[in-house]
Amino acid sequence: MNTWTEWFAEQRVVREDSGLQRTLRPRAADDDVIDLANNDYLGLSGHPEVRRAAADAALTWGAGAGASRLVTGTTALHADLERELAEFTGREAALVFSTGYHANLSAVTVLADKQSLIVSDAHVHASLIDAARLSRAAIEVVPHNDVAAVRAALAAAGGRRAIVLTESVFSVLGDAAPLADLAAACADHDALLIVDEAHGLGVVGDGGRGLVHAHGMADHPHVVMTATLSKSLGAMGGAVLGSAALIDHLTNRARPFIFDTGLAPAPTAGALTSLRRLRQQPDFPSRIHKRGGELADRLGVQRSAGAVLSVPMRSPQVAVAAQAAALSAGVRVGCFRPPSVPDGISRLRITTHVGLDDKRWAHAVDVLTRVIDDHGRQQ
Repeated sequence: MNTWTEWFAEQRVVREDSGLQRTLRPRAADDDVIDLANNDYLGLSGHPEVRRAAADAALTWGAGAGASRLVTGTTALHADLERELAEFTGREAALVFSTGYHANLSAVTVLADKQSLIVSDAHVHASLIDAARLSRAAIEVVPHNDVAAVRAALAAAGGRRAIVLTESVFSVLGDAAPLADLAAACADHDALLIVDEAHGLGVVGDGGRGLVHAHGMADHPHVVMTATLSKSLGAMGGAVLGSAALIDHLTNRARPFIFDTGLAPAPTAGALTSLRRLRQQPDFPSRIHKRGGELADRLGVQRSAGAVLSVPMRSPQVAVAAQAAALSAGVRVGCFRPPSVPDGISRLRITTHVGLDDKRWAHAVDVLTRVIDDHGRQQ
């Protein structure tokens, strides 16, 4: 046995002893489980119009973009999607990437360098954490949603360009950031606020335009917005939205944009059609919150600011057992354990969906109520 083989075996034992071993479980296309683990909150991924648009785009343009966006990988579909995303969110311009992860990597790394300061909320997504590290900037991690700590960090920046990182609706706890206060702090210190709207777009604000728009900050000069196309819009990809000058800078400097093949035509068309469906169904966010509130009340947990409901469990092992019990009853939910959770508490992560009919939704609520009562949540 060589050293690497031994090391892999040792690492697996550590994960198994901690209840943290993960396994890929392929699902079939005709899987009949009620899926409350995925992030397709609005059910648009399977909408007939969205599926047809994606299929037609593949037939028209091919399976892939074929090259970097700066070579020949930009299609008319990309241009339409960027224009309509900017119009919908009230931003001046947008740039579409192959993933939301790449959008966050790009936004941070083109704006910060080793002469900069990044002030990061303790609960931001891994993509923002990795972006901050890659930027080579000095990093100060502040307690979750602590505006006073952000202000103190910015006051001590010492003339460095400073950037604050947050999410609009956080991906694990489902709580909202104090965006207005953070934007004010950034304006006072001439810093930029990068807001990841991955779990806000389509779910919060007027017609699902996001929390930045809801706070009247769509044209705020100190706010940069990122988003994903793979959650409420049910497709794939990501975007950065802001001023035309920012988008020009990203186009010329963002390595994940310059050196990666462009987003494929099918998900580009799918996201574009989903966005148009969202504009036609402005009641989507209110329906999300109605169902999410009902489920939170039944489970005895705090209501979510978005579509993510967090149920703390007593241990990783109990969380895994509860997840398995729900699945055996026909309901799939997420199970987040350290190091995926920022506060170290294992939890079930349940996403609210408006794509389910009332009967299936009611069944899911009943199953989850029983399972969590049987296994016990963390008090």
